[in-house]
Amino acid sequence: MQNVMTKQFSYIGIALILAIIFPLVITNTAVQHVVILFFMFAMMAVAWNIMGGYAGMFSFGQAAFFGIGAYTSSFLLISYQVNPWIGMIAGGLVAAFVAAAIGYPCSDLRGHYFAIATIAFGEIVRILFNNWKLIGAAEGLSLPMLDGGFKDFMFHSSKLPYYYIILAFLIIALIVCYLISTSKMGYYFRAIKESHDVAKVLGINVVWYRLIAIMISAFLTAMAGSFYAQYVLYIDPESVMLLAISVQLVLISMLGGAGSIMGPVVGALILVPLSEFTRIWLGHKGTGVDMLIYGFLITLISMYLPKGVWGFFTNMGKRAK
Repeated sequence: MQNVMTKQFSYIGIALILAIIFPLVITNTAVQHVVILFFMFAMMAVAWNIMGGYAGMFSFGQAAFFGIGAYTSSFLLISYQVNPWIGMIAGGLVAAFVAAAIGYPCSDLRGHYFAIATIAFGEIVRILFNNWKLIGAAEGLSLPMLDGGFKDFMFHSSKLPYYYIILAFLIIALIVCYLISTSKMGYYFRAIKESHDVAKVLGINVVWYRLIAIMISAFLTAMAGSFYAQYVLYIDPESVMLLAISVQLVLISMLGGAGSIMGPVVGALILVPLSEFTRIWLGHKGTGVDMLIYGFLITLISMYLPKGVWGFFTNMGKRAK
């Protein structure tokens, strides 16, 4: 077991070194942009995995937390000149508070009932923001141009700072996920995922631990939302709160391997570049061929890799021994 862990950490270390070197070798900004999106979606999928993969709560409302993070930091910057780094923390806390507020009344919902409730929650938040004039309603918010630099979280001449910042965020999310999965809390999450009733009999406070999972997931997702707002400098409800974002996060996690630490990263590594490149190469023709190819590949992989790509390679490694 120790050898397996040592090997996995070695692979992760090599992948990290390659990720650090990559933008210094590949200087094409379009490719760097795709990798930045990959890191961002991987971070959000890791956050979803804490709630869905470990605690068994299949949420389709993550886009709401992503949008809340983006809007909170942007609104504080525009209206009160609050530093984006502080706004990011504020966005995470607001999202965690909202997650607790919606999570508590949904604490008894399970399976598809919980999924439906999160869809409704996400759509209600999107409609609310679409009509809330204080934060720009459907017109959205345009962030002001600051001097630039790490302090302002704004870089005018290169994508490299954004690249390394979101890479650092992804690593933080993975460390959080690892610490949870190897802690008593992680075992409680898995027990709740297997059976609420048995978990209660064992003395686990199911409501409390479900709320913790939702709040941690919402906080990390909101941080990604704040990053996105600073990266693109314009947000509106249709760009940061669409149901499609939530669905994509579920697909990434399931494809890569929900319930494993590296599964969401592998899923994002496959789906995000695939989605971007098919959209760029084929989507501009307006035929929808890019979406057909995207959907076909997802269906194919889902049929033949039920435990996800990470699970497939893990099993291959065990058989090789």
